[in-house]
Amino acid sequence: MIPNRNFNYPTAVKFGAGRIKELAELCKANGIHRPLFVTDPGLAAMPMVREIVADVKKAGLGIEVFSDVRPNPVEANIEAGVKAYKAGRHDGVIAFGGGSGLDIGKMIALMHDQNLSVFELEDIGDWWTRADAAKIAPIIAVPTTAGTGSEVGRAGVVTHPITHEKKIIFHPAIMPRVAILDPELTVGLPPKLTAATGMDALAHNLEAYCAPFYHPLSAGVALEGMRLVKDNLAKAVKKGKDIDARGNMLVASAMGATAFQRGLGAIHALSHPFGGLYDAHHGLLNGIVMPYVLKANRRKIEKDIERAAAYLGIKGGFNGFLKWILALRKEIGIPHKLADIGIDTKRLDEVAAMAIKDPSAGGNPIAFTEKQYKALARKCVVGDL
Repeated sequence: MIPNRNFNYPTAVKFGAGRIKELAELCKANGIHRPLFVTDPGLAAMPMVREIVADVKKAGLGIEVFSDVRPNPVEANIEAGVKAYKAGRHDGVIAFGGGSGLDIGKMIALMHDQNLSVFELEDIGDWWTRADAAKIAPIIAVPTTAGTGSEVGRAGVVTHPITHEKKIIFHPAIMPRVAILDPELTVGLPPKLTAATGMDALAHNLEAYCAPFYHPLSAGVALEGMRLVKDNLAKAVKKGKDIDARGNMLVASAMGATAFQRGLGAIHALSHPFGGLYDAHHGLLNGIVMPYVLKANRRKIEKDIERAAAYLGIKGGFNGFLKWILALRKEIGIPHKLADIGIDTKRLDEVAAMAIKDPSAGGNPIAFTEKQYKALARKCVVGDL
């Protein structure tokens, strides 16, 4: 019997070139008059951000910029942001940037008036109910990369300072009120980052599609998300000013994050510990790990992948799909093994122990043991496909 499920896709999306000009009016429409603009230090120094902030100020809003955000965010970034939020008497957040800026913006909105640790809101059971939802600030999210899809998500990822585990922090009220998907904001993203973030988007769609849970809306969204990646990622990498390719990748990214409420899997269960232990780029890790996990899951997902391959116009069923992944990685410059980015085999025991506890592991089609995760992690490091 099909289980009872609740479905929702509620985020308001403003898609199109130049839509960032609507930011001030969207703030006002959502009751935000003193927004804290949260982004990373690299973006904060760019003329693009200065122009956006100036436009919002001209509209009469009391905007200030907070940019103490690491590429792999930590609790200290949230604490500093909360301090800035309170000091500036802000009443909402503009989360701007890649996954780190978006996630920390959402975490500041969540934590600015709570009386508990952010790690007490980890995505475990009903832990999210520990937060006072009435005290969560409204969020407007603006992605500058096409990867995480955090602009339509209800969670953020924070690295634990002691264990180095990447913790998924969840609350339904941190889903942004509005997401602005403006492809012009992604044009300046370098090819390597375009490739890495694009593989993150693909990983979200692929793992959501393969997750063993009943959620046909997510499965359909994920399938179309993969098609958009197939048709546009290489174009966006090679021709960075291709607005259509950039726009389609932004949509594919948002679709991946929308779809993965169905579940993720071992790609993320491995990339999270590798990222936490080696401070490596999340999307790049997903891109490298992807074919190894795909192959390891074959016996459970072969028929699903055959259907996906048919929809995507890929010949050869599962084998053809795997070859496409490998060819795409080569075309856009994603390394074949983790050793190529400086990751060794010295910490595989830690990786495996962290992977099996990662929330993403629960969505993998096969419940790998800790021993199996260690063996799979080794293959990813040394390139044993």
